[in-house]
Parts: sequence; C-alpha cells; structure tokens
Amino acid sequence: MRLKFIGQTSLLAVGIGLFLYTSGRAQNEPARIEISAQRFEYSTTDITAKKGVPVTLVLTSKDVEHGLKFADLDVAVTAKKGEPKQVTFTPDKAGTFVGQCSMFCGAGHGSMQITLHVTE
Repeated sequence: MRLKFIGQTSLLAVGIGLFLYTSGRAQNEPARIEISAQRFEYSTTDITAKKGVPVTLVLTSKDVEHGLKFADLDVAVTAKKGEPKQVTFTPDKAGTFVGQCSMFCGAGHGSMQITLHVTE
C-alpha cells in the first residue's frame, strides 16, 4: 500500500512540475498574431495587444509582396508570396494605431489597413 502512495505522490509532483514549467514558459512567450495579405486586404481588420506584453506579428502574402507598417510604433514587416515573415515587438503605449501596407501592390493599395488596439 505504501509503494502505491509514493508512486501517486511522485506522479502528482511530476504533473505539478510540468504544469508550472509550461505555464511559466507560455507567459514569457510573445503573443502570436498571424495575418495574411492579398490584394487589397488583410485577413483581419482589427487586432488587439496589451501594453508591455511582447507580440509577434506573422505576415503571409497570398499573391504579391505586401508589407504591414505601424508608423507610430516603429514596427514594420514585409513578406513575399508564400514566404511568411515575422516581427516581434513590445507595445510601449496604449491606444489605437493604424497599420498600412508598405509595399505598393496596385490600385487598391491605399485601402489596405489594419487597426491595432493596445490596451493597458
């Protein structure tokens, strides 16, 4: 009976340790936001991040080279068709920021926008 109790305790300790390890690791990793682009739109028009929390933006183009630039945050990424590119940054101010395509992609280029809401 005692061996079974020790085995269960060890299993419980390993489970708790694994939980703490993966929980701590997940909290330190940047939030990942995947966005695809094609003439003349992004896959989403609104994204949200938290001030002081790292974010990784992953941009994938479905047709021609596209970019995404948030000038007010000094954040930019460019991706060629089928070659995802990413940028990691930490928003240092709260607010609403408009990102635009930074690579001219045709007549509708000016309408390619995405809004980033950074909350406290």
